[in-house]
Amino acid sequence: MPTRRFTLIEADQLLTDLQFYGMKQSFQYRLGEVTQANLSHQQFFTFLLEDEKLYRRNKKTETLRKRAKFREIAHLEEFKIVATRGITKSLVQQFKTLFFIEGFQNLFFIGGTGAGKSFLAQAIGNECCASGYETLFIPVNRLFKEIDMAEAQGNYLSYLTRLSKVRLLILDDFGLRNYTHKEATIFYEILEDRYRKGSVIITSQVKPQGWETLFEDKVIAEAILDRLMASSQTIDVKGESFRSGQGTKKKLEIEEN
Repeated sequence: MPTRRFTLIEADQLLTDLQFYGMKQSFQYRLGEVTQANLSHQQFFTFLLEDEKLYRRNKKTETLRKRAKFREIAHLEEFKIVATRGITKSLVQQFKTLFFIEGFQNLFFIGGTGAGKSFLAQAIGNECCASGYETLFIPVNRLFKEIDMAEAQGNYLSYLTRLSKVRLLILDDFGLRNYTHKEATIFYEILEDRYRKGSVIITSQVKPQGWETLFEDKVIAEAILDRLMASSQTIDVKGESFRSGQGTKKKLEIEEN
């Protein structure tokens, strides 16, 4: 049976039709590489498959990062390690492994205004997206506003369902004010729906020992704290504000409890 020869234009169109965009991007380069190095057809095809896999992974990561609604791009590699302040390189490496995700553990980053709590939380969220985990970053005050809007539009349950499905929920600026009975009830419902399904990262200026006072209902407060503290780790974020840099991001220095 005669073998049909495809032109480069036809091959390019086939890859487009099949939505193999990673292969399409690298096809010409790989063809030249194989020809120059006299590699086999099998090696050529393997390279193309690897390129397609990398392309799809990067596209998924990009999509997850957009859906996460991060306020800024942050990477753990940008944090400066200062041994005298109690932080070790191994702690940052632990965060990169996302050890807390598999065990549904919660992380609390506590520190003053501008210390870098949110930046650190988003850096970890960025790692989660790169690993294929659905992530959502949202300031707590905005969370309740969005819930009010969803309720008014009849989408309350759908909104809560989405929160329950994300693998990592980052709640930023928790404790800037006290919370009403309704807000406390909703907050507990969110945590209850997510229990043993995903992890929560909370950034706050208030230490966990003072969180109970943020809720007017002591019973609900205890239930909320029970869900949050069941499996958690608290990290103090210290140092001068890196926002004060002249148009540049300062390295964040953190100290573990």
